[in-house]
Order: sequence, then structure tokens, then C-alpha cells
Amino acid sequence: MPNFAATADERTLIKPHWSFWLIGAVALIWNGLGVLNFFMQFNPEAMEMMPEWWHAVIENRPIWATLSMVVAVFGGAFGAILLLVRKRWALQVFIASLLGVVLTMAHSLSVVGPMVEVGFRQVFEAVVMSIVIGVFLIWYAYFAKSKGWIK
Repeated sequence: MPNFAATADERTLIKPHWSFWLIGAVALIWNGLGVLNFFMQFNPEAMEMMPEWWHAVIENRPIWATLSMVVAVFGGAFGAILLLVRKRWALQVFIASLLGVVLTMAHSLSVVGPMVEVGFRQVFEAVVMSIVIGVFLIWYAYFAKSKGWIK
């Protein structure tokens, strides 16, 4: 039965492929873990379990890098939610999230880089993985929009 209360845009949405829901759910889990990581950095008990190089990153983080991390992780989670509810703003939110990732990771590498320990490699791998996933989510939101899965 047609939904006459829906707008024209909502009625023209095309049913997405099953992979859309899987990718959206994985994106939400990934970014949800980023949100969890953000809050763990304010928990003294959780921080005690972290390596020394991670303490250096957190303790030397300026406000702009903290705000960048907020945009990165909360933006990514919000973008995943927007994707799952099939809203076109997911694309712009994922772009903002990626910018937050780049700024946050630039700070982390600048702090850990001079230490040249195992921490640098771990941060570098996290940087590459986060950027690759961020670029993929931007591409996928654009792809979903072009397919008519989000409006």
C-alpha cells in the first residue's frame, strides 16, 4: 500500500542491495569503536593499560587535535547512522569526519614520530587504515546516492 504521507523523494528511493546494510552496519561499528576509544582516553583506569607512547599522544594533544578527534569519531558514527537511514547528508558528514581523521592523525604522528619506537608503526598503521576506511565511506555514500539508495 503506498504511503501518501511520504514526500516525493522518499517514494523514489530505490531498494538498496543487501551489501548496503552490511557496509552501513560495519561503518557504524567501526566508528562506534572510535567513539569508545575517545571516551576511554578520559578514563584513568583504561589509560593505565595503554603503552607509554599513547600517553604521550594524549597528554600532548592540543585542543584543536581533540576537536578534530571529536569530528572524526562522532562524525563518522553520525555519518553511518545517516547512511543507514538513507539520508544524503551522510556524504558530507563522512567528508568532515575524514578531515577530522587527517588532522587528528597528523598530530599523533608528530608526537610519536620522534619517539621512533613500536608506537610509531602502530600509529602509522592506524592512520593508513583510518584514512582508507574514511575514503571508502565517502566513495560508498556517493555510490549509494548515485544508485538512488539515499536521498
